[in-house]
Amino acid sequence: MTHAPTASTRDRREPGEVFGPSFSLFADVLLVGLLTTAACLPVVTAPAAFAAASAALRQSADHGLPVRAGTYVGHLRAHLTARVLAVGCVPPLLALVLLIDAALLRSSLPGAAVVSPVLALLTLGAMVVGLRATSLEAPYRLSAREGFLRSVADPRGALLLAGAVLLSAVLAWSIPLLTPLLPGPLAFAATVVEPRSPAG
Repeated sequence: MTHAPTASTRDRREPGEVFGPSFSLFADVLLVGLLTTAACLPVVTAPAAFAAASAALRQSADHGLPVRAGTYVGHLRAHLTARVLAVGCVPPLLALVLLIDAALLRSSLPGAAVVSPVLALLTLGAMVVGLRATSLEAPYRLSAREGFLRSVADPRGALLLAGAVLLSAVLAWSIPLLTPLLPGPLAFAATVVEPRSPAG
């Protein structure tokens, strides 16, 4: 006698639930993206905002509960320390480097063809390490050194994050309306890649 295939635990839906868990995760990532964009507006809060995004997504995955705005705000408050706010000065510096890089591309200065790609790669590497650092759990929360070590120990994961950063940049350039949502997928990518690290 054949039995009808039963849905796996991941595919089950609660009574009255219209969409499955995959759509719930998609909605969580979008909500986290919007909340992170709002939290990044003061600029110096960007590291704390991404750390809160990663913590909220991790907690949602661990407990099977949807992300709530209040949960995200709670994680954000926990990460808003003086040290983290000081680290928040790094994103404007990276933006300045990108502006210098763009100026070099348009100039005819000697060596610009070499310096410009190097600056672009260094900026991309710094963004990957930053994402890795914000996705760390205690006791390594927001540790740039630990983020760098894990990136070196897991080059494949670093390349995946670099691809996510480049894809986000292309989407922001081609479809500017998507920009407020992009921090969500970036935080999700960093959170998913983190457990792959041999240092974990």
